[in-house]
Amino acid sequence: MDERRINILKESETEINRLQLLSSFFQEETVYKIYLRSRVIHQLFANNEELDIDKLELFHIQFTASLIELLRKIKKSNEKNVTLIYDEIELNKELMDKIGSSVYTEKSFNLDKQKQSLKINLSLRKLFEVLSDHTEEFPFAKNINTFSSRYAKDFYYDISTAQLGTLIDFNADKMYIDVHASIERKLMGLLCKEDFRTEFFYGLKSGQLIVEVYKFIDLDRYFLFFPSRNLFLFCDMNKLNGVELDNHLSEKDRLIQELAYKNDKLESSAATAKTYIPTEIVKLLEENYIKISDINFLDHLNNFDVQANILKTMLKTDLF
Repeated sequence: MDERRINILKESETEINRLQLLSSFFQEETVYKIYLRSRVIHQLFANNEELDIDKLELFHIQFTASLIELLRKIKKSNEKNVTLIYDEIELNKELMDKIGSSVYTEKSFNLDKQKQSLKINLSLRKLFEVLSDHTEEFPFAKNINTFSSRYAKDFYYDISTAQLGTLIDFNADKMYIDVHASIERKLMGLLCKEDFRTEFFYGLKSGQLIVEVYKFIDLDRYFLFFPSRNLFLFCDMNKLNGVELDNHLSEKDRLIQELAYKNDKLESSAATAKTYIPTEIVKLLEENYIKISDINFLDHLNNFDVQANILKTMLKTDLF
C-alpha cells in the first residue's frame, strides 16, 4: 500500500471519528446515520485497493469537512445559549437563598403558632383571674404581639374593611370590659369550661389592622383576638365567606416555589437547547444522507460540489 493511500485513509479515519463524537453529542438520528454511512464508505476504500483513493479524499473535502464545521458551529452556538440559561438558573438560586435566609419560613411560622397559642391561653387564664379578683393587673403574656408583627405580612389573609368591621362588632351589654381587655361573657365561660385549650387557626389583615383567629381544640368553635383593642369575641366563620383561606404559603414562600418551578423548566430547556439542530439543517442532512446512501454514489461524487456549497452556505446563515 503506497504512503499516499495510507495517509488518506488515516485522515479519513480522523474525520470519521470527529463525526462520531458530534453524532454522540447531538443524539440526532440523521447525523448518526450519516456517520455510519461514512464509516461504510471509508471501509469500502480500505478493503478495495483498486478503488481511486482520491475519491475518498474528495468525499471528505466536499462533504464531511463542511458537515463537521457546520455541526461544530451549531454546538458552539447552543453552548452559548445554554450558558445564558444556566446563568439565569444560578441567579434564581441566589435569589431563592437570599429570600430563604432573610424571611420567616412556613416551618418557623408553624412552630411559632404553637408558642403564640400558649401565650394567648395563658393570657386568657390570667384575664379570668383579673376579672374574678377585680384587680387591674396586666393579663397579657410578654411579647404577645410579636407573632403578628413578624408573620402578618406573609401569612395572614386579606379581608376588607367592611369584613373587619363586621367581625369586631359587639354588644357591650354582653361583655366583660376591663381596663386592659374586653371579652364576651359567654366566650370566657366556654374558655373556662374547656380549660383554656385553644390553638391558633389563622390570621387576618385589613391594611395595618390584624385579627388572630383561634379554635377550641375539642370543639368546632372559634374566637378572635383583635390586638388593637385587646378584644376577644366569638368568631362566626360564615362572615368570612369569600376569603381565600386555602393557600397556606407565604408571599416569600410562593416566590421561592415559583423560582424553583422556573428553574426546573430552565433545566429541561437547557438539556434540549444543548443538542438542538435547526429544522432546516436536519432536512438538508436527510437529503445528504439519501445521496451518500445511493449505491452508485461514487459515480456521481463530483456532484457533491452542489451539496458542499449548500452546507457552506448554511455556515453563513443566522439560523443559530
